[in-house]
Amino acid sequence: MTDLERKIYRIIYNMSRFRKNPTMDDLKRKTGKDETAIRKSVKNLMSREELRWDREKKEWRFK
Repeated sequence: MTDLERKIYRIIYNMSRFRKNPTMDDLKRKTGKDETAIRKSVKNLMSREELRWDREKKEWRFK
């Protein structure tokens, strides 16, 4: 996991514990990165099955 991927994972994990899904603006503000870098990192996390989006419950699932 890269530093950015680890940071995004922790942000999503911590915010999800309080039943709040982070928005793109939240992720941009907290990481200091642009949308394309964030999307690429999230896709990498999902392709390695570290993160999974549950469409029915509309929440993130973690490994």
